[in-house]
Amino acid sequence: MRIIGGTHRGTALAAIGKGDEGAHLRPTTDRVRENLFNVLQSGRFGDPIGGARVLDLFAGTGALGLEALSRGAEHVTFIDSGRAAQKLIRENIAKLHREADTHLINSDATRLPAGEACNLIFLDPPYGKDLGAKALQAAIVSGWVAPEALVVWEEARAQVGPAGMKVLDQRRYGDTWITVMEADS
Repeated sequence: MRIIGGTHRGTALAAIGKGDEGAHLRPTTDRVRENLFNVLQSGRFGDPIGGARVLDLFAGTGALGLEALSRGAEHVTFIDSGRAAQKLIRENIAKLHREADTHLINSDATRLPAGEACNLIFLDPPYGKDLGAKALQAAIVSGWVAPEALVVWEEARAQVGPAGMKVLDQRRYGDTWITVMEADS
């Protein structure tokens, strides 16, 4: 697993190691990440990454948020409650020397503390557990979702936009569906 583009292009990220198998982490593959960021930076959605404040829910290894930083995001807040995930995120932040523009919060993504509005949200819940909608609702209620924020939801099936969200794009990559939504203004 590596950073695909931007200032940290080619940098290998820390991934699941021995003893972490029970953490049930499912990192977004390099191929899916590359395609996702190509779509985001195609111009169809304006420039959702440059200068963005990013929220990475169910952050896992932090690869999505770190890829955004590498491509010009201003700040990323990572949310994950797993010990193995937090360890990997901290290692990857340190590897890229991005401590100054990241924040890691140990929290259940479905019960978030109050936060600062972000204009790009990555949502990558465990597949098939119906946690994505709960986490997105928690992010909205807790102030994490800015008006017109772009939400990128990775799941095992295409997602329907909840109230206040409009689906802009859906794409399938093997067993992964990416649904891109926009929050109401």
